This record gives sequence, C-alpha cells and structure tokens, in this order.
Amino acid sequence: MKREDYITWDEYFMGIAIISAERSKDPNSQVGACIVDKNNKIVSLGYNGAPIGFDDDKDMKWEREGSFLDTKYAYVCHSELNAILNSKIPVRDCKMYVTLFPCNECAKAIIQAGIKEIIYLSDKYDKTEGNTVSKKLLDTCKVKYTPYKKSGRKIEIEL
Repeated sequence: MKREDYITWDEYFMGIAIISAERSKDPNSQVGACIVDKNNKIVSLGYNGAPIGFDDDKDMKWEREGSFLDTKYAYVCHSELNAILNSKIPVRDCKMYVTLFPCNECAKAIIQAGIKEIIYLSDKYDKTEGNTVSKKLLDTCKVKYTPYKKSGRKIEIEL
C-alpha cells in the first residue's frame, strides 16, 4: 500500500515558496514565490531582493523609512516579478504560490503575464490602499486569489 501521509500539492508548492523566501537578504520582509503549470510542474521561482548586478552590500538600501531614495522600496525587486522574469517559458495560465499577497505593482505584472490563480500565505496588508488596488485589479481581470489552507500538520525541514 502507498503512503497516506504525504503532503498535498498546495503544501509542496507553498513550502517551496517559503524556502525561496529564505534567499532574501531583506532584514524585514522575506517573500518567496513559486509558479506552477497545469501539470503541477514548477515553471519558476523568485524571492525579493536587489536586481542582478546591484550590489546588495554597498549599493542596496534596506531601510523602511526616510526619503524614498534612501529606502529599499526604490530598489528591491519583489518575489512575484522575479519569478515571472526568471521563467524560461511563458507563465500564461499558470498558478502562483506566494508567501505575501501581491502588491498592486506585482498584481499588474501577474495579470500581464497571464497567471490565472494566486495562492497566498499572508495578507498582512489587507485593507491598505495598495492592497485594495491590487484586489480590484485582480478581480476586474478575473485572476483568482485564495488564501493558503494550512493542513494543521507541521512540516519540518532540516537543512
């Protein structure tokens, strides 16, 4: 008989998004994304960080407050955009697993790329203006978004 305590596809892909977030050097927010096709094959991964070639030790600003030019917000690439750009094949009709609900800028990229569904772990910015715009964009463009349903089982990852 086969094992019955194996993880679900959602647990598997969200776990990979969580592991991807661990690559982020951001001291405050680590976000990961995993894009999957209709056959449950991983198409791409991403995490939030500096653009390629931008030195995240000397050039990157990690501050959250102050002048826009002196904060991470002017420089960081979000996990969703990185996952879309990292893909070697089109992501049209794919599903994205992401550890944080996409901002309005990422929602636009998701829509333009043709991703049809988002499974998200956290919506900590719910009801903010940016989050409201993001949901309006996704709703209007018929991109489904669903909170990740935890199984109640704790998955241990040993590194």
